[in-house]
Amino acid sequence: MIEKIVYLICAVITTWCAILLLKGYVRNRGKLVFWGAVFFVFFALSNIVLFFDLVVLPSIDLSTYRDGLTLAGLIAMIYGLIKEGGRP
Repeated sequence: MIEKIVYLICAVITTWCAILLLKGYVRNRGKLVFWGAVFFVFFALSNIVLFFDLVVLPSIDLSTYRDGLTLAGLIAMIYGLIKEGGRP
């Protein structure tokens, strides 16, 4: 029971982080803030799929989709750090 609540809390928190970073990007137009927001969007989607995978649809294996979303977020963040990390 507690793990279901933890999965849900993780999904809510990462979604909230993505929203706050997107709002920060709209306000300040910082490139690293944008790439951080993209990462958290993918990470939030991964956590939502995790909740569906383990709680809502336990008979269906969605781990490939979760891993793909996490990988896409990490690639976006690494790309952003490489492209924009050295610029003031």
